[in-house]
Amino acid sequence: MTELFGIPMPVLSGQILLGLFNGAFYALLSLGLAVIFGLLRVINFAHGALYMMGAFIAFLLGQWLGLPFWALLVVAPVLVGVFAVAMEKLLLRHVYGLDPLYGLLLTFGVALVIEGMAQYMFGVAGKPFSQPQALSGVSMIGGMILPHYRVFVIVVALITCLGTWALIERTRLGAFLRAATENRPLVEAFGVNVPVLLTATYAFGALLAGFAGVMGAPVFQVSAFMGSNLIIIVFAVVVIGGMGSIGGAIASGFLLGLCEGLTKVVYPEAANIVVFAIMAVVLFFRPSGLFGKAA
Repeated sequence: MTELFGIPMPVLSGQILLGLFNGAFYALLSLGLAVIFGLLRVINFAHGALYMMGAFIAFLLGQWLGLPFWALLVVAPVLVGVFAVAMEKLLLRHVYGLDPLYGLLLTFGVALVIEGMAQYMFGVAGKPFSQPQALSGVSMIGGMILPHYRVFVIVVALITCLGTWALIERTRLGAFLRAATENRPLVEAFGVNVPVLLTATYAFGALLAGFAGVMGAPVFQVSAFMGSNLIIIVFAVVVIGGMGSIGGAIASGFLLGLCEGLTKVVYPEAANIVVFAIMAVVLFFRPSGLFGKAA
């Protein structure tokens, strides 16, 4: 059996795939956080709850209406985005321009309310969610086992992340979004409705969280705590990449997922803390993050 550094290649390749799979969720969720913070200057601690909401909406619509997975992949994130619009208009709009701590505390409270309601309505036990039949099964390539659904998640997450980066960094709409955070009166002078732009930005970030929730539902059990179990790691990913850096969120998400997967092979006991150890090292040498700009 082929080995690398004493590790059998099937084991190593399997952990690399698992690391990229986890990294896909880290990248998607940290991307939504980076979009919201970078353009609205709000630390959205409710992001994990929105991720959980996307999974639960998909679960309920699948149970009640029998919608297929492909429809849920569109409908559930859109409904999470609609909820985010209401949340932004009723709550978040009042903390724009204030210290980011106010937004953090507000969204943390919203997250507790959403998770508490989910726990009250559905209990603490996880709900099973079947993966689409078309993506079930595995393939063997050179001794490497490739579960079809996990490969699908990695590819879709990568396409979504790169598309979002291109939208914000390479389009006219993205230029307006970035300009609105720096000089709102000037952008309004060009006839741009900035409040609508900011609402759409928050809704889009929430939609990404809901999208990740639907894709995660067939692999992770749908539960009230699935978001809170993940959001701390995602915040660490955002800090490592650089707060507000879109490209940094994508790159650090996949890279840290890969580091986590390889750590499980080399030193499994450290797999749960490797992300935070990397964060400590990065902040020591580069407080603004790998891709962030110094204040």
